[in-house]
Amino acid sequence: MLRYFQELDAEVQAASLTALRIVLILVLAWALQALAARLIRLFRRYMQRKSPSLDEQARIETLARVFRNSAAVIIVLVAGMLVLGELGISVAPILATAGVAGVAIGFGAQNLIKDYFNGFFLLLDDQVREGDVVEVAGKSGLVEEVTLRYVRLRDFDGHVHFVPNGEIKVVSNRTRSFAYAAVDVGVGYGVDIDQAFAVMREVGQAMRADAQWKGRIVDEIDILGVERLDNSAVMLRCRLKVVPAIEQWNVKREILKRLKLAFDERGIEIPFPELMVDTARPSGR
Repeated sequence: MLRYFQELDAEVQAASLTALRIVLILVLAWALQALAARLIRLFRRYMQRKSPSLDEQARIETLARVFRNSAAVIIVLVAGMLVLGELGISVAPILATAGVAGVAIGFGAQNLIKDYFNGFFLLLDDQVREGDVVEVAGKSGLVEEVTLRYVRLRDFDGHVHFVPNGEIKVVSNRTRSFAYAAVDVGVGYGVDIDQAFAVMREVGQAMRADAQWKGRIVDEIDILGVERLDNSAVMLRCRLKVVPAIEQWNVKREILKRLKLAFDERGIEIPFPELMVDTARPSGR
């Protein structure tokens, strides 16, 4: 009888130690999760103080949410395996089954996983923001939404494109920091090129001094020179440095209009192709 009670006491002690270790694992998991959440909150607040703009705050909030969810999943998985080990349940078959299931799910959802990975790095590297004008995967337009799954664009015709992040290999961002309004204008072969350059410079300076446009143009007009020699025209190129967003296209349209009026006023020819058709009658008639 004494031996029975000794064995029972040993079993109770072992169960108590196991329960204690399980409680300790759960407490440590909770503490680690709370610590990770606090560190992520501190990181988010620090980054938001450095970047007060709304699009930057939205990007930082998305990244913080991804970090928080990832940390929670990792901590729960590790704690769960440790608890199962304490209960005497071998985790090796579970890991093997999870590995096989993971491979099957990975093959079936590899595009989805690729979308999330690419979306995470798009946000982390700050390649795309809401309000940018970009070209991705052969589609271009205004970015209306950026998620871990896709980028939503609206093109000039108003069509909405949902581009999966996994399809994005190269991002051409046309509105980051500044942009250039590049203008090509053709003049006749008999025109004095230096005179045409002087008129272009006057138009650019007058446009920058205009109250309606001076806030959009950040530098003097840059006369790049003769771009090419076409069949009927000498193509001249200039450009204006402008603020981002869609201003480069607005500035380009306005300076083209002003150049046309200035060239007409100064008598500078803007040639256009001409086609001559010979309608001679056949001989004998």
